[in-house]
Amino acid sequence: MRTKEVAAVLTLMLASGIAAGCSGPGGAANTAKKGEGQSPFILTIATAQVGDIPEKESDVLEAIESYTNTRLDIQWIPTAAYDDKINIMIASNEMPMMLRVKYIPTAISAMKSGMFWEIGPYLKEYKNLSAQNGQFYDNISVDGKVYGIPIYRDIARAALIYRKDWLDALGLKPPATADEWYQALKATALNDPDKNGKNDTYGMVLSKKYNDGSASVTTRLATSLGAPNKWGVENGRFIPEFMTEPFMDMLRMLRKAYSEKLINPDFAVLDESEAEKAYDLGKGAIRIAVAQNAKSMQDRLQKTNPNGIFDVIPLAGSKGTRVSGEIGNNGLYVFPKSTVKTEEDLKKILAFADKMMDPPMSTLQLRGLEGKHFVKTADGKTEMKDFSAFQREVKPYRDSLFNIEGYNVLPLKDTPLGEKGNEVARDNLEFSVPNPALNLDSPTYTDKGKELETMIMDAQTRFILGKIDEAGWLSEVDKWRKAGGDMMIKEYEQAYAKAGKK
Repeated sequence: MRTKEVAAVLTLMLASGIAAGCSGPGGAANTAKKGEGQSPFILTIATAQVGDIPEKESDVLEAIESYTNTRLDIQWIPTAAYDDKINIMIASNEMPMMLRVKYIPTAISAMKSGMFWEIGPYLKEYKNLSAQNGQFYDNISVDGKVYGIPIYRDIARAALIYRKDWLDALGLKPPATADEWYQALKATALNDPDKNGKNDTYGMVLSKKYNDGSASVTTRLATSLGAPNKWGVENGRFIPEFMTEPFMDMLRMLRKAYSEKLINPDFAVLDESEAEKAYDLGKGAIRIAVAQNAKSMQDRLQKTNPNGIFDVIPLAGSKGTRVSGEIGNNGLYVFPKSTVKTEEDLKKILAFADKMMDPPMSTLQLRGLEGKHFVKTADGKTEMKDFSAFQREVKPYRDSLFNIEGYNVLPLKDTPLGEKGNEVARDNLEFSVPNPALNLDSPTYTDKGKELETMIMDAQTRFILGKIDEAGWLSEVDKWRKAGGDMMIKEYEQAYAKAGKK
């Protein structure tokens, strides 16, 4: 792109920042001027490839470089080979200045070794980085220290998505206790909510991944009912979620619902795509999923049932809104001391990250270029103009750099349900219940955590299926404890105390 064209793009972007009320002292317009007269800072980056690799010369890249006064040398690594490539880089200590890693034992061990800069003490110097919720940084800390900047994502995404037309017709409100959940599942499964004269609906459709990972239905539902998020801690003592009464109330409810065919009988073997298709075809009433999924569920439902209505609300229980917090990132960038040799260079990199969250750069990453990828609407929102071009030209940068929807960017015009889903996910942060073990060290978890998780997940499924009773469940929990669960609890408690938490 010619210099005049770059200047024109920046003028439009700065105008967007001014329009958003961010051009005062320290705002976007002033930030853009700080690098004037200085040579561009050459910044090497390794990140995962998202879609096709962007062109080396593009108006999007040139706008980023001009605004931040950098020259970016980005190594786009195919996702399938990424983990192996990063492990080799770390092992050989041959890394770029910004290295994207996952919060996993390999990277954590490298952080502890002193390979990367600790950046926690510097964050307060950068207005955008320091403005983000502390959970983002707590979730990637190691022994209380922060070694990287997360690729920010919603922390508390889970919500209750339900067939509003069905619940309204049955005189029901969205469930908020274990008993209300049972009653809602029963009514929508047995009372012919679609009025077709057939017994062909379920209160909830689960897949075989229903209890797997931080996004598991069981964790999200139990947390809303008062259980901890994976782990609870009180007076320094740790307890896993499945050893608490609210979690067991939830598990008993699902067992009863299964025995009465209120949930799909094939859930233990059903793929997630097939479970989603059941909601598309009007076979499921209630789903726990990412709040923003409500819009796409509504769009697909209307293809088979134009009168069907999904709605989305926060997950809540007798204690009010409670949402299980997730890690809140899609990886993080660390800064190797072998390539970032001085504090001065580190601060230049942190300044780059901070500028990427100024209004013009947030707008560029989340909406693209005005007039090309998006337009402004009369009601002060934005609307996509060429979404295909955005996916091709902008999305790789959006998914690889620093931004978060709702921060320093005008809202995106959407359907009412789409906008509501975004609001629920954003507002959920206030009610997020963190997992206290997320950033704690446990050698037992590192060595056999997946094995222990699989053991208790399988026991949950057998309990719901009625293959074991409560005595059998307690026996499985005891096996888990002896197989390493008790040692993991002890290690988490020690790490918690070492970190000075209470």
